[in-house]
Amino acid sequence: MNIKKSKLPFVFSNFAITADGKIAFANREFVPFGSKRDRQNMMELRATADAVMAGARTVETPGVTMGPGGPKYQRRRLARGLAEYNLRVIVTGNGTLDTRADIFKHRFSPIIVLARECILEKKLRQLHRVADEVKVFGKNELDFHAALRWLREKWNVKRLLCEGGGGVHGAMVRAGLIHELHLTICPTIFGGRRAPTIAESGHAVNLAGAAKFSLASAKRFGDELFVVFTASKNANF
Repeated sequence: MNIKKSKLPFVFSNFAITADGKIAFANREFVPFGSKRDRQNMMELRATADAVMAGARTVETPGVTMGPGGPKYQRRRLARGLAEYNLRVIVTGNGTLDTRADIFKHRFSPIIVLARECILEKKLRQLHRVADEVKVFGKNELDFHAALRWLREKWNVKRLLCEGGGGVHGAMVRAGLIHELHLTICPTIFGGRRAPTIAESGHAVNLAGAAKFSLASAKRFGDELFVVFTASKNANF
């Protein structure tokens, strides 16, 4: 894969999942269930990214700011030649994003909102009031290829970290845009057919159509397993 030729960012994702593959309860309420080490891992990954991206429901969680995690990680960013604070990218297809969410109360770095053409003009105006930029891509589905190309060209995003939720990440997987997948497997079982996973939108109907990854590393910390998968060489990038 040639990142320079594609003009797209390198995209890596990070999730804590239960032993049965869930990222939240069946009622879709998210309660942090990873360890302190999992939290540190999240911040370490953010410290390598130009931008962090998440869906509307994820960023509406109280306390979520999508920031770098404090002075220690800000210094790491600067040492890598990155901006002290990462850009923040929010995906909201039809604009159903709470503009009173905590993330909009913390203005340490630009907030960029990606939406579809079907967004109502009223919603668009509301988002323009709280975000630094709102950009529309795609009519029925958000065109992630175009959106990521724009992020690279307009905002110089070379490394993009996706933190969910399952709908956004599932669409990115289906589009063949995830290069690297970081998972913290936690010793907990939520259960429930409707409990969300890391790939909620779209699905393969056979093995040939499934997204394929290769195991790059696996490390154990306490009762958690930290694994990294890389996209197979035949992935559609």
